[in-house]
Amino acid sequence: MDKIAVLIPCYNESKTVKKVVEDFRQALPEAVIYVYDNNSTDGTDRLALEAGAVVRYEHQQGKGNVIRRMFQEIEAEIYVMVDGDDTYPAEASPEMVKLVREHGAKMVVGDRLSSTYYTENKRPFHNFGNSMVKNCINWFFHTNIQDIMTGYRAFHYTFVKTFPVLSRGFEIETEMTIHAADKNLQVDHVVVEYRDRPEGSVSKLNTFSDGLKVLGCILGLYRNYKPFSFFGCIAALLTLISAGFFLPILVEFLNTGLVPRFPTLIVCGFGLIAALQSFFAGLILQGMEKKSKQDFELELLKASYRFNGCVERRS
Repeated sequence: MDKIAVLIPCYNESKTVKKVVEDFRQALPEAVIYVYDNNSTDGTDRLALEAGAVVRYEHQQGKGNVIRRMFQEIEAEIYVMVDGDDTYPAEASPEMVKLVREHGAKMVVGDRLSSTYYTENKRPFHNFGNSMVKNCINWFFHTNIQDIMTGYRAFHYTFVKTFPVLSRGFEIETEMTIHAADKNLQVDHVVVEYRDRPEGSVSKLNTFSDGLKVLGCILGLYRNYKPFSFFGCIAALLTLISAGFFLPILVEFLNTGLVPRFPTLIVCGFGLIAALQSFFAGLILQGMEKKSKQDFELELLKASYRFNGCVERRS
């Protein structure tokens, strides 16, 4: 088991990967640097190898797929994940590692949004999207995480080995954040200076298509992690719509004793039935989610035992 593993997912980052590897070797000399190449065609893997990284490959396209492979294959006490585009300072990594090692953090977030992100990033829709995603997740999950989509994070062993990676692409950071919030894992922040990509380096993130995927990921995870709130909102909406159409029929019936709009009345009845079904579905799924959290705590405990055993054997 490595003491520290630096994980760098890369897709066509030949302009920057060598500098990133060299910077992290200097900042964390005790770390093993892993570069996972995701079908690059510009020699990224060769340059990473020359810089002293351990190079491995993930042939399924997408950042989520790369992170899944990394978390499955690498055993380390502490993990530092960073993008290969040289937008994050390696100098911040020792402080992030310290928070995991000495302060009990399960995940440390490299917070760009509290420093230079909005001035350095030249894509205004990215700025708007980051703010919207942050506000949505903090509202839905009652958290105060300052940067949801940062690619710069540090993790404890137990987080990595109990985190089920479901996303295939850039939604992975959102999934990590919501997982930590839902499972009540300690999340700390380190404010980092963000710098825009150097000239010639191109972002792989599509503002609109990947942004829609992230929003869909948030909605899907909210449904999975907060089923009673999700289906309760649907039940309330269906009840309001049904009541809105039913009240005029009721008033007319009280005044005249006639019900001239039977189709509307029938639809209102079906709407109320659907609302009841949604309400009870939320109740049932909320019970299942509670059981899932109990199972997760047991998995976290087992991961802690494995981690302590590995550390004791090495010492």
